[in-house]
Amino acid sequence: MLTYREVFRVPQFGPLFATSALQAAASTTSGLALGVLVFTTTGSPLLSALSMFGASLAQLIGATLLMSAADRLPPRGALSGAALAFGVGTAVLAVPGLPLPLVFAVVLGEGAVAAVIGGVRYGLLNEVLPKDAFLLGRSVLNMCAGSMQVCGYAAGGVLVALVSPRGTLLVAAALYVAGAAAARFGLARRAPRAAGRPSVGGTWRTNALLWSSAPRRRVYLSLWLPNGLVVGCESLFVPYRPDRAGLLFAFAALGMLAGDTVTGRFVPARWRGRLGTPLLLLLAAPYLLFVLRPALPLALLLTTVASTAFSASLVFQERLMALTPDAMTGQALGLHSSGMLAMQGVAAALAGAIAQRSSPATAITVMAAASVVVTLALAPGLRRDRAGAAPPQVTVT
Repeated sequence: MLTYREVFRVPQFGPLFATSALQAAASTTSGLALGVLVFTTTGSPLLSALSMFGASLAQLIGATLLMSAADRLPPRGALSGAALAFGVGTAVLAVPGLPLPLVFAVVLGEGAVAAVIGGVRYGLLNEVLPKDAFLLGRSVLNMCAGSMQVCGYAAGGVLVALVSPRGTLLVAAALYVAGAAAARFGLARRAPRAAGRPSVGGTWRTNALLWSSAPRRRVYLSLWLPNGLVVGCESLFVPYRPDRAGLLFAFAALGMLAGDTVTGRFVPARWRGRLGTPLLLLLAAPYLLFVLRPALPLALLLTTVASTAFSASLVFQERLMALTPDAMTGQALGLHSSGMLAMQGVAAALAGAIAQRSSPATAITVMAAASVVVTLALAPGLRRDRAGAAPPQVTVT
């Protein structure tokens, strides 16, 4: 079994890791600051949730119109240019008195770009690492994101208290700029993975090919729906405990880090295929206890335990790569990432709407129950797919 040390010895993995780490830190810090700023200004759980996760809704735009760019843009230029654009957009969000519609316009614009960049990043990862190292490398990037979220939410909470939400947004903008520099000066120049110009038509054709296989469809739904509904639970941490939301987010990230470490490094390949559904059930089940409105210590424990099961995404991503031709990996992974994040945005909006009419604790419980129901509905098809043969490979034209 490969080790983390061996993955870091692969040329170009280090700069890709640094770029991902800085972007994760920036996005975490800015998301918390913006959520607190909007909730303080409006008092609305719905608007607070949308400000933190609304960019995910714009992933649908990227997934349906722009995703062919994931395999048709030079990776270094795309990653550095997007990080710089995110830095500028985040700095704009810090402008005092910025109208709320303009705030959401910036958030949605960043989300549309992020959809493509997810495909660029993970397609590059699949290109940089040997095939048998993809899962471990993806695990490392997930752990990186988890670590940055732990640090980002903790540091973000401190910064919000010390220098205000707007000052925290400026810190996040500087982190994005640092990520742009890491990509520009650390990554080597590479040609795009696929020929041709990015286009809406190319995006639709490849998406149709990816969606044409029933086993791939079920993998995509497993990556998008249960995960998104549970993130709807997390989107209510600010209204659930406004004074300790950063702590709840940090413990959730800590659980995700632990789960990715164990699943990516220590679980044998022969077991991983069977863990998808149990992990998705574990992801939602602890949040069902929020119906009891647990005090902070129990809420932190439940959040941590649930988040260990975000590692289900590693299991399903490995299956997705086994079902996907090499020339489509960037768009396939981008479609996974953008669809998952879009579902998270939809779930955040739904959770906020339910909380407006009931309470944050009730909405968290409802979203968790929906995630359990969806997972149980998908389980029989996933079992049949695992027992059967892989679908025929297709080519990109």
